[in-house]
Amino acid sequence: MMPVSMVGRAGELAELDRAWSAVVAGRGRTPAVAVVSGGAGVGKSLLVSAALDVFTPRPAVVLSGAARVHSPAPYDWLAAVLSGRDTSRLDLPSDALAWLAQHPEAPRERYAPGALLRLAVRTVRLLVGDGPAVVVVEDLHALDPASLNLIGELATAPDLPALLVVATRPAEEAVTPDLALRALSRLCGVRGVVRQHLGPLRPGDVAEVLTQVYAGTRPSGRLVTSLWRRTGGNPFALTELLAAHAGQPLEALLRPAPSPRTAAVPRPAGGRRRTPPRAADPSGPDGAELTGREIEVLGCLVAGMSNKQVAKALGISVRTVTVHVSNLLRKTGAASRTEVALWAVRHRLPVTAPVDG
Repeated sequence: MMPVSMVGRAGELAELDRAWSAVVAGRGRTPAVAVVSGGAGVGKSLLVSAALDVFTPRPAVVLSGAARVHSPAPYDWLAAVLSGRDTSRLDLPSDALAWLAQHPEAPRERYAPGALLRLAVRTVRLLVGDGPAVVVVEDLHALDPASLNLIGELATAPDLPALLVVATRPAEEAVTPDLALRALSRLCGVRGVVRQHLGPLRPGDVAEVLTQVYAGTRPSGRLVTSLWRRTGGNPFALTELLAAHAGQPLEALLRPAPSPRTAAVPRPAGGRRRTPPRAADPSGPDGAELTGREIEVLGCLVAGMSNKQVAKALGISVRTVTVHVSNLLRKTGAASRTEVALWAVRHRLPVTAPVDG
């Protein structure tokens, strides 16, 4: 991820911090709720991640989950929260917990929907404990109906010392628009809810981003306007463009990003253009054309990072990481994360993991 601060999002960050302070102070009998909405790539996950980094005191517990992309099932959000977590000490029926966590060995017998919902709420309560906690819901627009119902119940759960932060695209872009709209209406009806809609960056924000990335260089108004129009002010698109031209002069941003397979090679003195060595070709000898972001994700996989660690390092959602990993598997023909990492090492691709910090 480019070393860019929360340009254009300072107000939203401060508002989330105030909501967290209210939770820490013990105000209210129900959780504080913040709904962060916006289109793809506007930085919802990055904003939530930045907020978690600045909250004081640090949350005693952070529960974060998102929809499962390839195998959606009831209570996906809670299953993601429970993934990799020690649940042996939770005072819950083991069969219900196994079902909520989507364990392969979970019994086929299911609880009645109402009973299972009560158990799901109780599970979150036990995980939050005495708090204060932050409960993060990524990509509400993609959640299954059971998860949507659970989030609505948590928003009004009495004596739950938590800040519930929900990130979502507009309801019309949801998998089930009607259900997502009802869920959002329920959340936004909570007293004192923080509602934030992230739009595109302004030209001045783009100029500030460029000033941070290209330290000591002041971008011209023409360049800023061109980049703002080219990216639509979308932070993700801007970051992708910066990654594609990393190490190049500022003015290079006005040129189309070269394809990894057709990148220009300097013409030697003899006049004949040399063919770049295949081992250094980011597209790989198997002809897999990778985007700048996919190459970043690939570097994280080579470093052995989990999807959650990749998401934090790159400032994107876990769901987005999952999509990139799926694309990498498809493009390289690999059958697993380990295999695609070995593919990168075998072909000596110039990939490096970002430094978290």
